[in-house]
Amino acid sequence: MIGKMIRMQRIMDRDSGKMVIVPIDHGISDGPIDGLINVRETVSNIAESGANGILMHKGMVQVGFRGGGSDIGLIVHLSAGTMLSPDPLNKVIVTTVEEAVALGADAISIHINVGATDTGRMMLEAGEVARDCKRLGMPLLMMMYPRGEKVSNEKDVSVVKIAARIGAELGADIVKTNYTGSKESFREVVEGCPVPVVIAGGCKGTDREVLQMIKDAMDAGASGVALGRNAFQHKEPKKMIGAVSLIVNKGYSVDDAINKVGLKDEIVIPITPQKSFH
Repeated sequence: MIGKMIRMQRIMDRDSGKMVIVPIDHGISDGPIDGLINVRETVSNIAESGANGILMHKGMVQVGFRGGGSDIGLIVHLSAGTMLSPDPLNKVIVTTVEEAVALGADAISIHINVGATDTGRMMLEAGEVARDCKRLGMPLLMMMYPRGEKVSNEKDVSVVKIAARIGAELGADIVKTNYTGSKESFREVVEGCPVPVVIAGGCKGTDREVLQMIKDAMDAGASGVALGRNAFQHKEPKKMIGAVSLIVNKGYSVDDAINKVGLKDEIVIPITPQKSFH
């Protein structure tokens, strides 16, 4: 397992053991949205910002990875689904673990919507990917979201903790899931998941509100954050990611992080207005 341990260190801060990941895999689900038109520029900004890892599909690795001369951990995403599909919640595996290894991946990620019509098939594929990752010594991040007809609130702790636990049961090394809205409830998710949990950072709000959510999640035991649109669609992405990194990896307060990077805390983060199936 030494290979997996070495690669895990490439997507986290070695001092804190925590991680700031910026996913830019939205192009398949949502198309060329703001912030992902010039992939090379976006990757350069992320690499220079203090983030520990960047997550993308195989085609984008060849287009723009490792720009600006700065290195950053590479997570290759294997799952895909599009908003134009009859059921956008169903994800399919479009890349193999071996392909990701050939691209230089430091880790692998997959996506399961727990509650979608094809949840069983997604879980089956996840088990197969986990087997390949174990054989090749690759860390596996599972994005586990409660979504579907039986899920009325995707942030309800009762469903989030089930989704997170399923990821661990299937062999994830890291689970990414929704923040439940409070330290107390999210602590239940962390306590019920025996592998590190990182939160999705997709809420809409001011910089301060997003940073406070991240701080609260860390206080509740989270191991980091995967911040997508709130990072690459931000007017000042380097400052925003820098502030997040200070909170996650250095233990800064929200105020201290904002002041350190010179972030204007009343900027409303420009989230793409359409409903996302990412």
